[in-house]
Amino acid sequence: MEGKYGEHYFNQIFTLFPKKLRPRRRSKFKAYDGINNTFNLAYMLLFWKCYRALVKAHLEPYLGFLHNIQYGRPSLVCDFVELYRHLVDDFLIGYCQKLKPKDFKAKTENMGFKGKKKGKRIYLKKSLTDDLTNKLQDYFRRTVRIPRMKVGRKQELETLIDEEALLLGKYLRDERKEWIPRIAIP
Repeated sequence: MEGKYGEHYFNQIFTLFPKKLRPRRRSKFKAYDGINNTFNLAYMLLFWKCYRALVKAHLEPYLGFLHNIQYGRPSLVCDFVELYRHLVDDFLIGYCQKLKPKDFKAKTENMGFKGKKKGKRIYLKKSLTDDLTNKLQDYFRRTVRIPRMKVGRKQELETLIDEEALLLGKYLRDERKEWIPRIAIP
């Protein structure tokens, strides 16, 4: 079911992009088009922020609840990322509106088993990759109207991710009766 709804979700998001850049569908691993690879890069940055927050909270990143437990897949991180994916999507919709085909470059890479098959994958140019990562880091430093656990009326999104991991950890260790995630709205 998640795959079906995810497909519909991304079909709607992709209609917001210029036609020349619009992918037909969402591709995660080894995507050929530039927009999907841009999404993959941004999601990977979010993934590592969540991974780091969960480890700081003394949680095992590989023992999740919603995503399947598979060898080498940090299921809890995949679960936790879902709380913040919509924020990255919002950022990317705004960022990708300005992109043009000339902002991407094609690379020929090994695609098949043992490198016997070659294919072209499209990526953002290096300068725009740097720009995207810098702007996304700034986005994570934006304040959200969710009070910090100890002091203050606002906090940075990055701090919210860390705090939610701590609160989840306290709940899982029976140090709290409940955990209701505080969701930031763009």
